[in-house]
Amino acid sequence: MSTFVSALMQLSLLSTSVNTYDQAYKMTNETGRPLVVLVGADWCPGCQTMKRSVIPQLESRGSLKSVAFATVNSDQQQKLAGRLMQGSSIPQLIMFVKTDAGWQRKQIVGARSVPEIEAFLAQSRSTPKPTVEQPVDRLAKAQ
Repeated sequence: MSTFVSALMQLSLLSTSVNTYDQAYKMTNETGRPLVVLVGADWCPGCQTMKRSVIPQLESRGSLKSVAFATVNSDQQQKLAGRLMQGSSIPQLIMFVKTDAGWQRKQIVGARSVPEIEAFLAQSRSTPKPTVEQPVDRLAKAQ
């Protein structure tokens, strides 16, 4: 019985849209979906709220279906986090959206509610203005 439960748990983890940065980056390049990255740390209460409560709620509501989503631990993946983040406050939710003029970067900082994140994600469906922000193509793959 415990083997069955363990197998079910592994399947549920595989079906989640929470990927490594490399997986999400690849999906973005293959599908054109916006790349959304949560950068945080294990010691950060706001980051843990986002990772353990808000993101699972977004997942269950289907709010992450249209994006390539990943988490990056700023302590374990310092180089990648440094390239993604603007400023040092965490958590940071960063979104790269492909436009006719290239990639546009948007971000929100701090722990946010489900409705706030859904409004942020909805920005990927609006017509974004061209930007000169660093395109996702130039971001290094994870370490």
